[in-house]
Amino acid sequence: MHKEDCFYLGRIVRKHSFKGEVVIKLDTDEPELYQEMESVFVKLGNNLIPFFIESSLLQKGNQLRVRFETIENEEDADAILKAGVYLPLTMLPKLTGKKFYFHEVIGFQVEDEKHGDIGIITGVNDTTAQPLFEVEFGTAQMLIPMLDQFIVKVDRENKIMFLKTPEGLVDMYI
Repeated sequence: MHKEDCFYLGRIVRKHSFKGEVVIKLDTDEPELYQEMESVFVKLGNNLIPFFIESSLLQKGNQLRVRFETIENEEDADAILKAGVYLPLTMLPKLTGKKFYFHEVIGFQVEDEKHGDIGIITGVNDTTAQPLFEVEFGTAQMLIPMLDQFIVKVDRENKIMFLKTPEGLVDMYI
């Protein structure tokens, strides 16, 4: 499995017992969706290695206590401590309406209510306080705040993001 075919689910944050159980801190708003998994991919070095789950228990909101089949003691658990945990993109719950995953909209055409076709979403910058659409417009790159009030419609079938940008934002780039 390649990392680009997966999504980040969380990180192994600590050991739970001397029998090799570990705790995964889930990076999700809906941790209950992931309490009955059969397996996950654990990032060790540059590789994603499949680990099969013997048992799991959701605790403290977003912490999943897990017993992997091949992790039998503290030393085994130490080897995977702090590792990222991933699942295939196919396991992401489907979103509808104006909700979307960042990776899902890359490549979408952007239609602005006033300016029409303003380019293609080439990425999402989520390192700022407010995530931004990175839109390629000719030789320029537009940065458009990803705010609910700007998003009119997400057309997944035709891969079009319909926006109503504030006055003057697109004009700065034209």
